[in-house]
Amino acid sequence: MGIDPGTNITGYGILRTEGNRMECVTLGIIDLHRLTDPYEKLHYIFSRTSALIAEYRPQEVALESPFFGENVQSMLKLGRAQGVAMAAALSQGVQVAEYAPRRIKQALTGQGSATKEQVACVLKSLLKLEELPKRLDATDGLAVAVCHFFQSAPITQIENHCRKKALGGGPTSSQNWDQFIASHPERIRK
Repeated sequence: MGIDPGTNITGYGILRTEGNRMECVTLGIIDLHRLTDPYEKLHYIFSRTSALIAEYRPQEVALESPFFGENVQSMLKLGRAQGVAMAAALSQGVQVAEYAPRRIKQALTGQGSATKEQVACVLKSLLKLEELPKRLDATDGLAVAVCHFFQSAPITQIENHCRKKALGGGPTSSQNWDQFIASHPERIRK
């Protein structure tokens, strides 16, 4: 399960994986716009995330970590949203991982500065989604799950194959991945 925490909208996506195959089980959003109390929002994120975990029983939950920006209050609010989603998973004994927004975009598109629309288009092709949701926060949550899947599998074998397939067989950034792997061998799982 992947979660993109937010204080107005939290996106989520759930994958079923087998070997190097992925299938989207569901994706959606937790809409918090109608709530005004910040603590009520945190409680709602916790309870909805808990309910999703209880319903779908994911083995692992991956979250997008808050990005570092200039607005400290926004970072604090996002960190709280991430923390309650994380607590919901941990309270049910589910393993948790977190990834920086740039890492998630790079895993799917090869570019850490990709737009939400670019990420969504790659996911649509990669997972054979019939249509994209109205709110791309849902595909952002799904992107976190796909990034975690790529991180948990041999990077060069699966990630480059999937990205090449999703982008229509065009060039991938395997050279960038080769450089990354050479620079960070401790990040590769065997």
